[in-house]
Order: sequence, then C-alpha cells, then structure tokens
Amino acid sequence: MTDGYPPIAEHGLIGDLQTAALVSTDGTIDWFCSPRFDSPSIFASLLDHATGGHLSTRPHEDGFQTKQLYIPDTAVLVTRFLTENGVGELVDFMPVTSDTPSKRHRLIRMVRCVRGAIDFDIELDPRFDYGRKQYKLNPTGHGAIFTAGDTTMSLSLIRGPEDERLARWEPTSGGELRFSLSLAEGQMRGVVLETGSETPPHDIPVARAQQLFDDTVAFWQDWVGQTTYSGRWREDVHRSAITLKLLTYAPSGGLVAAPTAGLPEQLGGERNWDYRYTWVRDASFSVNTLVRLGFFDEAEAFGKWLRDRGAHQVAGSTGPLDIMYRIDGDPNLVEEILDHWEGYRGSYPVRIGNAAADQLQLDIYGEAMDAIWNAHLSGIEFGQAGWTAIGKLLNWLAENWDQPEEGIWETRGGRKDFTYGRLMCWVAFDRGIRLAMAYGRPAPLERWTKERDAIYNQIMEKGWDPKRRAFVQQYGEPVLDASLLKMPQMGFISPHDPMWLDTLTAMEEELVSDSLVYRYDPSASPDGLRGSEGTFSLCTFLYVDALARSDRLAEARLTFEKMLTYGNHLGLYSEEIALTGEQLGNFPQAFTHLALIDAAITLNERLDAAAARGRRRL
Repeated sequence: MTDGYPPIAEHGLIGDLQTAALVSTDGTIDWFCSPRFDSPSIFASLLDHATGGHLSTRPHEDGFQTKQLYIPDTAVLVTRFLTENGVGELVDFMPVTSDTPSKRHRLIRMVRCVRGAIDFDIELDPRFDYGRKQYKLNPTGHGAIFTAGDTTMSLSLIRGPEDERLARWEPTSGGELRFSLSLAEGQMRGVVLETGSETPPHDIPVARAQQLFDDTVAFWQDWVGQTTYSGRWREDVHRSAITLKLLTYAPSGGLVAAPTAGLPEQLGGERNWDYRYTWVRDASFSVNTLVRLGFFDEAEAFGKWLRDRGAHQVAGSTGPLDIMYRIDGDPNLVEEILDHWEGYRGSYPVRIGNAAADQLQLDIYGEAMDAIWNAHLSGIEFGQAGWTAIGKLLNWLAENWDQPEEGIWETRGGRKDFTYGRLMCWVAFDRGIRLAMAYGRPAPLERWTKERDAIYNQIMEKGWDPKRRAFVQQYGEPVLDASLLKMPQMGFISPHDPMWLDTLTAMEEELVSDSLVYRYDPSASPDGLRGSEGTFSLCTFLYVDALARSDRLAEARLTFEKMLTYGNHLGLYSEEIALTGEQLGNFPQAFTHLALIDAAITLNERLDAAAARGRRRL
C-alpha cells in the first residue's frame, strides 16, 4: 500500500458479463460500476482513496498475511487471511446475468472461517456517480438501503438459522456503514450487495448463498470446458480466456478494452484514459483469438457486433466506422475530467469518456475484415446484410486509404502517414477479395485489387527505410514501431524474408529491453503528450509471435516464459510494465490477454511442428 493505494497488480477481477469489480489482496472492493461497465462508479477508491468509495473486509487483528486465488477455471475469487488465531476467507463472485440488459446486479461476498476463530471488520462506503451524488443510508434489521437520486443499492446479510444478531451495526456520521462478524471454524456468513433491485434487504440463508456459489462455479467451468485448446501453458490460456469473457457485455457481444478508467501509464503523468468501451480493433482481434480457442458462440457474437456497426453507420470525416463505441453501440463518448479526484497515487487528471473516439484510424478496417475472414474459415456466416456492410466499408476505403491519420496508438500529435494503418488497409482489401471469390458475391474486384496492390507498393517504397534497413512507423521518419510485428502474421511479408528479418533485428536493438517491448520511442516520435511510458505488454506477446513465425523458437519460448513472470499472482495483466516490473495502465487489459493467447497458440504449434520434423529425421 502506497499513499493509501494498493499496487494495480494486487487485484483480482469478478463480473457477471454486464459489469465487473476489482478486489484487492487486502479484501477491498475498490472499483465497481453499475449497471454496466461504462456506468458511473459506486466504488472507486482506486482513483481517490479518500472520496472514491469502497467495500472493505479484513481481520480485526493486525499483522495478518493475505493470499489470493481463483477457484480453478472460474471467475470466483478467494482472498485468504492468515492470522495468529485463525484463517479466514473472502469468496467474491457475481452470479451471471442474462443476455438482456439488466439494472439488477448482485455482488456476493461470502466470509468464512476455515481454521481457529477470526473477527472481521466490514466497512461499506459507496460513492455514487463518481462521488458526485450524495446518498441516504437507511439501516434495517436485515441490512441497509443506500439511495442516491434514482439509484439504489441494498445490503443484505447472509445468515445461519441460529443467528439472532451476528452483525453489530455502527453507522457513522460520515454516512458509511461499519459492522463486525465473529466466526468460529466452519462458519460462513457474509453480505450481498444488490443494485437496481426493487426487493428490500432480507436475510439470505447460508444454503442459498452456497447454491449461488455452486451455480456460478459450474457456469464458468462448463464454459471453459468448451475450449479446444490442449497445448502448453494451458492454465495461462484459460485464465486469459476467462478474463476476456469477463470483459464481454453479453447483451451486445461487445468487448471492453478494460473494466477501469484513469489508471496511469506513468505514475503522476497525464496518460490516464477511460478504457470501458468497445474498440473495433479489440473486438476484431477477439474474433480471431476466440475462434482459435474453439469459442465459436462468442466469436459469432463479436462478429455480429462488428456487422451491426458497419451496417448502421454513415460515412463521415472518420469513415463509416468509429474507432470505438459504448458497449451498446452508442458512439457518444464525450471526454471529461473529474476535477474532484486526485487520481491513482496522484496521477491527475482522471478522465471519463474518450476524445480519441473522434480520431481517424484507418487500421480498424483491416482488423475488421481479417476478423470476418477468419470467422468465414471457421464456418461462421455473415449473410447478405454483412456483405452489404463489407461493400460499403471497402468502397469508402478505396477513396480514403491514402491520407494521414492518428494511428493505432491514438496519439494526439496530429495525423501522419502511419505504415501500420496502410498495412491494415492492404489487409482489408485482401480479405474482401478473398471473401468475394469464396462466396461468389458481386464486388468491384478490379478496383479492390488495384487499391490493394497500390498499398503494397507504397509500403515497400515509403514504409521501408533503406538506411535503417527496417520498416518504420511513418513515411519519411526513421522511427520504429512494434505494431509492425503483425506484418508476417497478416501475411503481408514472409517471416523469413530478409527485409522482415532486418526489421526484427532493428526492433530488438531499439525497442526490446530484456525481452520486454516498447511500442515506440516517444522522444523520437512526439505523440502530443507529456511524459514517458513503460513497455507495452501487448507488444511483448506480438514479439513472441513474430519470433515463433521466424523459427527462432528457443528465443520465442524464453521470451514468453519471462513475460509470464510479469503477470500478477492471478495471471492478469495491465497495459504496461514499468522498469521496476510494476504493472501500469488500465487493468486487466483485453488486448494483452488476446495477444497472450495468440502467442501461446502460435508458439505451441511451431514447437509441435519442430518436434515432428525431428522425429521424421530420426
């Protein structure tokens, strides 16, 4: 704990496929929004420890140790407390909701004593609407009700049949609620927080809480059991898959980039963004990744989300697709600053909304088309409505690909001719041509082929720097960019081509630091923002993938294994890693977990192929 803030990595994630919460290793829920991922917060002490709001549960005695783990193959989180007098556990989970939007969400905290005896102190201090709304507290004999405008949250107690008054209430002058639980070995009690419910607080029998626990465990284990992946690093892949599922908004199929807002890429810096939205890029990559794992229903849902975005948009200054949307498809993401919050460890400003939504980022069209192509290869159909949307996207792109843009990293230093954007435009036309030929659909193939080939020739002429002997970030500048690690993955260039191998070498000399990879060098390519940043976890996994495709398997495996050591105690990753190894940025980040899965699958396949070649030689 530093200045009242736990390290970002000292958290686990729970959720119900419409919203999520972070639970720190000291038993504090310090981030929770409801009823959706992108709704105003109820708990946000992670961004302001004094006024953000929290639910804490911890032993009364000092000097305890904590451990945290997930029930295997689930999103049910266990925080263990080891004291001199006993061992206690918090079991946190959210029963999974339906596929229709719901205002009702339940956060269940089971409190157990598994050895000896233990006293727990519980403090509930919600702060509605990012701490901007005052609330009223009404304690009852069965719990409490918090009311803030038209928002309500109830607290109900998990009780045993022999309990008369297990909890000792202590409402404070500040409005928070404090009480204690004294448990003997084998006892389980707890609390249930419920938002958006019209049911008043009521006693919840221990047996009912246990049934909700059993049902939630069964849901997650049944879901993970659908995967077709059985290769190396299976537990890491499964944990990443569960994390991606937790970041999915079930009613729309959209995937949020992260469940948090405002966590800094640099401590004390201004690179603090709101990631609780669905990026076209992330959703597209998720289709490819989930198909590779065998989760076809989720891939199809994301594919429909993409199709609907393309079908319902009208081309404007940033094209027929926005780069990101709210989880229900709303493109309104007005950015504002929460002036009343200090930010994580003083990292101000805290932003909600995201002004990057208005940027032109041409790469999203290639990523969307690559997702549709991979879905086709897996038997997922897109229908006539989908083909109409594809035609609209590619015809717009044919007129607009050759222009400056903001790029994949959403820099705020003005539009430039980014090589990665051109690369993905090439991908868009390439996949569109393949789809038209595969389905026999009407398409201006001659025009699409002309544009595809023009992009290829332009990248080879302007994206290649003969002095650096590398493909570079933008035309006319010698800056390197780790996003180009996807060039062989996209089929633009062979992973054994001398031009690519020289590029890989140049990146290793400039962007790779003890296996960790920077996105680019901000000092060499000003991005319109102050400060610096850590290595980008996504890029390290892209590096593993690129090494494996170039048959540098020993290096790829070592890099992958080293990167796994930077995950937190639960196998979760934020956006970036500082020089100290500390995780930075919004947490956990979907992009990183997508790349981990892809790197693991690619490396596993290449290792198996190499082993098979060795056996054949014998």
